[in-house]
Amino acid sequence: MNHIHYVGSDAAHDSNFVFDIPQGHHCWLLVITKTPAQFWVNGELQKYPSQSAVLYRAHQKIYYKACADKYVNDWIRFESDEPYISNLPSGIPFSLDDPDYCHKLIELLVIEHHFNRDYKKSSIDCLLRTLFNKLLESYCHDGFTTQYYDLLRLRAAIQNSPGDHWTVPKMAEYVRISPGYLQTIYKKTFGISCMEDVINCRIRLAKEYLFQGSRTIHEVADRCGYQNVEHFCRQFKQVTGFSPRNFRLQASHSEQVREHPVI
Repeated sequence: MNHIHYVGSDAAHDSNFVFDIPQGHHCWLLVITKTPAQFWVNGELQKYPSQSAVLYRAHQKIYYKACADKYVNDWIRFESDEPYISNLPSGIPFSLDDPDYCHKLIELLVIEHHFNRDYKKSSIDCLLRTLFNKLLESYCHDGFTTQYYDLLRLRAAIQNSPGDHWTVPKMAEYVRISPGYLQTIYKKTFGISCMEDVINCRIRLAKEYLFQGSRTIHEVADRCGYQNVEHFCRQFKQVTGFSPRNFRLQASHSEQVREHPVI
């Protein structure tokens, strides 16, 4: 069971901000910093960088304060008896490997909390579970780095828009590293080169368009990022073993068999 009392994102305060509750809240409190801050840990104030998370259990001493010109954080005050919540240690800040992902989850929780929708409770449960999975992943530092998540975002962008004009320099700029280094770590991370990944995503999208059957071969090629239809046909056959036309014919025949099976 989860119940959110309050959830906020990008709460901003000035440089003299202090949050001091010696006896703690009566429920859980999760804080994710967007700026550096000082936390009371093991009997003393310690400075932690931005993008740190800390979970406080009920009735645990809470003390943190700004240590820069301003202080910004996301936070959730909530009730829960779910075991995945207590898997995280309490009162000890730790750095987030993928802060943008966690921030988006907090923003979604804000939306769900403030609007009464039919599936509000189940949506909040799913979002909280996902958030705490990401927090635990960061806490355990299971070999993941910020760069790993940058690569995941790049791959997601490729898969969502394979028809874009993807080049190695453009992809390298996306993750802010050199083209040569990108090609090395991309293949090491995903087992495929970045351009091979682009091609596979384009061919996968092309197969979907061809299966639907409503667009010409030239239109399919253009939508999948090919300026030359002959190059598209050649690359499609290299990957699938079929020309686009033959693939469409085979897909159409298979669909007819499913609709009108021989009895």
